[in-house]
Amino acid sequence: MSEAAPSADAPERHRAGPADRVLPYTRVLAYVIIPFLVAAAVLLLALPGGTEQHFAWTIDPPLTAMLLGSAYAGGIWFFVQVAVQRRWHRVRHGFPAVLVFATLLSIATFLHWDRFHFGHISFITWVVLYITTPVLVLVAIIVNLREDDGFPEEGDTVIPAPWRYVLALVGAAASVTGFVLFLVPSLLIGAWAWDVTPLTARIVGAVLTLPGMVNVWMLWDDRWSAFRRVFQAQLVSLACILLAIVVRSGDFAWERPSAWMFVVGIVVSAAVYGVFYVSLERRAPRSL
Repeated sequence: MSEAAPSADAPERHRAGPADRVLPYTRVLAYVIIPFLVAAAVLLLALPGGTEQHFAWTIDPPLTAMLLGSAYAGGIWFFVQVAVQRRWHRVRHGFPAVLVFATLLSIATFLHWDRFHFGHISFITWVVLYITTPVLVLVAIIVNLREDDGFPEEGDTVIPAPWRYVLALVGAAASVTGFVLFLVPSLLIGAWAWDVTPLTARIVGAVLTLPGMVNVWMLWDDRWSAFRRVFQAQLVSLACILLAIVVRSGDFAWERPSAWMFVVGIVVSAAVYGVFYVSLERRAPRSL
């Protein structure tokens, strides 16, 4: 497959279809979700040691709080894009990841109900959000389903196959680890990179599913315009995780090989994502 942008006389499959809209329901949903993401990201990234007083449940060590906050930070960028973009295909691949993440957090909430701060406003907000968000996001996916006809935008850039396979593999490795940690936390708790409980192990697992749930779509979709904004969100999350590694380095169990594996994995992933993003941006027109 050619990596060059399609010419003006390219076949019709190289032109974006006339629909491809972010429907009003989806845009409103984004505007509703953003303030909650901002509040959670600020609490978890700026005050990771204060979750006992300020959050829905006590997260210890603070490194876990910052990891969850990193996911929310990426979510802020993603849903801002949902709110302002006009083309559905530019943001569609982020929604399955959000659906899986929110569903896993909802399940974890009810599995570990006794760990939460009952009556606290943050607890009430958390429960309402994670009961409703999976349903609301699923509805957004369904109502927008026919909006993307699969055609590239005019002047779109093709993601080279090697990049797509590498990133799908990186995402799959993270997601497999995440699902194992969520489904069978006892299997990895004693060997994880830092101390986790069954609840925090499941939260970490849910966060780790995100890249795989995005990158897997690259096996079928080679349009850079379909991944550009979602990868920006992933870069935001990775930057926050790198910050957490530096700020909360004392939370790692450095005597465990998994601590070094986690840090190296994040650093390598950030480098790969950065090189990939820059290389695709150099080829893409500013209009994408």
